[in-house]
Amino acid sequence: MKAKIHVTLKNGVLDPQGKAVGHALGSLGFEGVDDVRQGKYIEVDLTETDADKALESVDAMCRQLLANTVIENYDIEIEA
Repeated sequence: MKAKIHVTLKNGVLDPQGKAVGHALGSLGFEGVDDVRQGKYIEVDLTETDADKALESVDAMCRQLLANTVIENYDIEIEA
């Protein structure tokens, strides 16, 4: 199984990397960009064959290491 994890900053948390990307896009002539938020994407290959157990395991990985739950949200997608 494969877990696809998207980690993003919570609303209200400053995103200096996103601001830098937004500024760079403006400098390159891209108009109409109001805001940019940057996150991270993680793929984890699992030997688990039960989707519920895989989701439970990856959720624990996110809470303990992959995401800072104080300032970040995460979404998990499990593929067989």
